[in-house]
Amino acid sequence: MIASIPSAVLLGVDGRTVRVEVHVANGLPGFTVVGLPDAAVRESRDRVRAALVSSGLPWPRRRVTVNLAPSGMRKGGAGLDLPIAVGVLVASGVLATEAVAGYAFVGELGLDGSVRGVPGALVLADALVEHRVVVADENGVEASLAGGSCVTAPTLAEVVARCTGRRPWPRSAPPRRGADGSAAVVHGDLADVRGQLVARRALEVAATGGHHLLMVGPPGAGKTLLANRLPGLLPDLDGETSRVATRIHSAAASPGATTRLLTRPPFRAPHHGLSAVAMVGGGRAGLRPGEIGLAHGGTLFLDELGEFPTAVLDALRQPLEDGVVRVSRAHGSTTCPAQFLLVAAMNPCPCGQGGVPGACRCSPAARARYARRLSGPLLDRFDITLRIDCPDAAELVGHGTGEATAAVAERVAAARSRARERGVRTNAELASSSLDHVAPLDPRAAALLERHLQSGELSARGLHRVRRLARTVADLAGAGSTVEASHVAEALFLRGSRVVLLGEAVR
Repeated sequence: MIASIPSAVLLGVDGRTVRVEVHVANGLPGFTVVGLPDAAVRESRDRVRAALVSSGLPWPRRRVTVNLAPSGMRKGGAGLDLPIAVGVLVASGVLATEAVAGYAFVGELGLDGSVRGVPGALVLADALVEHRVVVADENGVEASLAGGSCVTAPTLAEVVARCTGRRPWPRSAPPRRGADGSAAVVHGDLADVRGQLVARRALEVAATGGHHLLMVGPPGAGKTLLANRLPGLLPDLDGETSRVATRIHSAAASPGATTRLLTRPPFRAPHHGLSAVAMVGGGRAGLRPGEIGLAHGGTLFLDELGEFPTAVLDALRQPLEDGVVRVSRAHGSTTCPAQFLLVAAMNPCPCGQGGVPGACRCSPAARARYARRLSGPLLDRFDITLRIDCPDAAELVGHGTGEATAAVAERVAAARSRARERGVRTNAELASSSLDHVAPLDPRAAALLERHLQSGELSARGLHRVRRLARTVADLAGAGSTVEASHVAEALFLRGSRVVLLGEAVR
């Protein structure tokens, strides 16, 4: 007898449907899985057999063949345990085909017959939205975020009892949205930052327009402190971005991140020792999302930027331009959304003193090697490049406080509403072809940009980035549709100079 049970497997941030076909026939007892299974799927033979026996269900002493269709796609993960077990029960006549009609199954089996959760339950349930999806109890809330019909069961025996109608299915919990608590509670308040007026302004502009920010300065100047205050300035995610970000975190099995829809922008701060695969994604059959995918809709903070491997940094160049990361491997390819705000901090040289006479211990050659870790195309993608020096002693020991996060966040939200009127979430997403319409320049502003282009201080990409940055400055100032020379001047100042930031090594 043959049974066909719907299920799904992960590939990147997408779920791919799989038909688990089980054939039970006379012959020497055996269990074979075909259809490009990985090691976890091949090992399901022992888990499924032990789960059936522990649940008081019969194991067929015949030849069992399991085919995972489509056969040309590699399948991975232990989530196929439950559909294989149900397929064996149907093919051996223990369960009627009508009892599982309309159901799809996703779950790992324990040796005691328990049904355990699997990574990516939201994504897998979304791929099976046409079916009534059966998952583990611990995946119930996450799978319900997909919007389809979802039911749960703690054990394989309960799955059989509920499919046959001997026991009712529990009522599924409604989807919940994330807590509305301010990110400032988690990351601190901007009022904690003493001095650094220019850096605070740069942080506000970056949060408003989604402009990538690079901060260079000696140790202890406050670069990390400023970056950690950025999430509190960002507004809540809109509906579509919230759903996409939740799917990505579900596929990556982020702990505790998918019990509800994400509403706050994520903040990722990976260590500088991570690999290119950890940054971009991939690395196994499921092509797991990397850090840039997990930062979608939020902030990717790279502290000690100069210590990251060059290959890892250059892997950021394409996602920064396109807003997606494309991962291709021999066994498959996937595309993951990756629209994030890149914030980076680094020292001006290995010792951190940046060529200050009597303080810097680095030779010119050492400073040159350090600067060459950041390629010119990557530096050109930073809209704001800022030199940050240590604040004065009077500012550090004084009793005055700066503007609070809540007050700055109000201005950021008001300015972002103007960007939404242009059809984008932030000004950094404005198309180059639309800049003449949404950010027209007055004659003095145009002349200022022309002088910087002729001197070679601006590239063609840099010109468009400065115009978007000037549009954000104008929005924060409440200006009209025309971008004035003062807005362009501030944008050019915030963009800075690589020569000023990293010394003569980048000339």
